[in-house]
Amino acid sequence: MTSRMDVPFFRVCLGEDEIKEVTDVLRSGWLTTGARVRRFEEQFTRMLGLDHAVAVNSCTAALHLALEAAGVQPGDGILVPTHTFAATAEVVRYLGAYPILVDCCSDTLNMDLADAERKIADVRSGRLDHVIPPQTRITGMIPVHVAGYMMDLDAINAFAAQHGIWFIEDAAHAFPAAWRSSPDGPWQVCGSGNSKAACFSFYANKTITTGEGGMLVTQDEDFAARVRVMSLHGLSKDAWSRYSGGGSWDYRIIAPGFKYNMTDIAAAIGIHQLERAEVMRLDRVRCATYYRQVFMDSDAFDLPLDDACHTHAWHLFPIRLNLNVAPFSRDVLVEKMKENGVSFSVHWRPLHMHPYYQNIGWRSEDCPTATAVWPRLISLPIFYKMTDTELEYVAETLLSLTKR
Repeated sequence: MTSRMDVPFFRVCLGEDEIKEVTDVLRSGWLTTGARVRRFEEQFTRMLGLDHAVAVNSCTAALHLALEAAGVQPGDGILVPTHTFAATAEVVRYLGAYPILVDCCSDTLNMDLADAERKIADVRSGRLDHVIPPQTRITGMIPVHVAGYMMDLDAINAFAAQHGIWFIEDAAHAFPAAWRSSPDGPWQVCGSGNSKAACFSFYANKTITTGEGGMLVTQDEDFAARVRVMSLHGLSKDAWSRYSGGGSWDYRIIAPGFKYNMTDIAAAIGIHQLERAEVMRLDRVRCATYYRQVFMDSDAFDLPLDDACHTHAWHLFPIRLNLNVAPFSRDVLVEKMKENGVSFSVHWRPLHMHPYYQNIGWRSEDCPTATAVWPRLISLPIFYKMTDTELEYVAETLLSLTKR
């Protein structure tokens, strides 16, 4: 077995291009939203083949702005997966609306549209009146592409059309990712369908990073314009427009907006991360392929899906421990992994199992699949330029610990 070593959960990989670009920004004297943010946005739209992109300081900001632009009102109901990070639901609460928590599929961990159907019926019949008033107007949904494995966009479109609601994609994990309806069909990226918008994250551990940052993409020009205005205090012009050569000093407040703009310093990193995005994704594919091959004969855990209809971003490699086979519980296993130097994460404790949502009235039985899968989840290290030795050590350690 490989000698004991420490393997991080992720490792940021920045090159000389990023360092030089940031240095150039610092020397330019213009540090906030400016030319590099615009360049980053333009490159992002070209890469995805979409029309509009707005760079912001986080995916949470992008989601909040998207909901505001979609016209969410206090008292509205928004379908949100319970298997997600805090941000997906908290932005709904920012606007005084109700997150209606939807269970996940046991294999993909993505939102279960069959349960979304049940939740709509439960709200309207009053069966969820302990958390959602029966008269609640359900206006939208926020599907999440968990780990970078995209949901079926045709199914989401059909569901949204059937119920007369819009949807916004939480694509925090899904760059660069794509989906197609058949192995020989055309590829679709996040934001290329009928969604109001797709929102990406560039947090430090994501597939590309700006340190902190996010991007909203949309095909709707008016929607993008609203998001751009609201991302900087609701002003009619940003600082770059006002203070650059030929710009006017004057502006108007259009609406009470937010302070969500991305800086040129962050965009300087993103520009060059974006140029290497596919190279970095393919290296994550290398890591995922190794894991899938070495773990395929183990019955101690289930592996994440991959198939010909998905270009997987592999932001995460989440496994599900089979508690009736493995010699330890998940919590004991992760402690033993830690003792052996293998870092990990758990994605995620379902929202309905957090104190805030429990205090509102959500119960374990409201989302039984997510409740059952939570004690089984572990996300293994996977990142760009993860060495073969690191991969082998993680695999050997996990197989050794789960062997009966």
